[in-house]
Amino acid sequence: MKKKIIIAGTALLFLVVLAGCQQTDVVGKTSITSFDAVLQAIPNQIVEDEINGGWALSAPDGTARFIWSKDYSSGTPHDVMLEVTAKPFIEAGLDVTKLPTGMVINDKIMVGTMLGDEKLIYDGEVTPLASFQQIVNLKRDHIKYHTALDHYGVDLGDGNMFEWAKDLNTNDKDIVFVLNPQIFIDAGVDPEKVEGWVFAKVSTEDEDKKPIEVDKFLKPFSIK
Repeated sequence: MKKKIIIAGTALLFLVVLAGCQQTDVVGKTSITSFDAVLQAIPNQIVEDEINGGWALSAPDGTARFIWSKDYSSGTPHDVMLEVTAKPFIEAGLDVTKLPTGMVINDKIMVGTMLGDEKLIYDGEVTPLASFQQIVNLKRDHIKYHTALDHYGVDLGDGNMFEWAKDLNTNDKDIVFVLNPQIFIDAGVDPEKVEGWVFAKVSTEDEDKKPIEVDKFLKPFSIK
């Protein structure tokens, strides 16, 4: 009898802790409301992307897109990705043959990652925000908070990100497309010569939460 009581008590404690974690996930919850603010601010730049089976948010100048999937079982190469114009990188020395196969298609460079193979279930209409909420609910480790810039973001793998401001009213970098420059540098790019991208050191944290600086290509925009 005592053993059963201990097991039941442990299970109850686990449920309480789990519920507490869900209730205190400020980053997850605020990432949804702040991402919704971005969607509301630029509705004409959000479209359905049938080729990639999801939604696409375009940069104001049309040179980059953030794409996120409606359904992880669709079989597309990436569930979250950036698609950027290749021309500035090629003009800065990029040898596309030195990049992984499939990373450059026509005049676009694509970086991203798979999130899984689940068939996503929606409670209501399948909208851009609802599909983003699936990332928060099912793939929470891909949602990040960048303290230095007061940004939320989706981790696209290999040091690539799409970030947006926590508050559009107080941040001049409302959305930022972020690329890890190393793969491009290794393929011949002079990072200082990529037109339209800022090559900069960015303050962040390592896996142990210690502050570090890393090199990034940044394409920031103010949308409000």
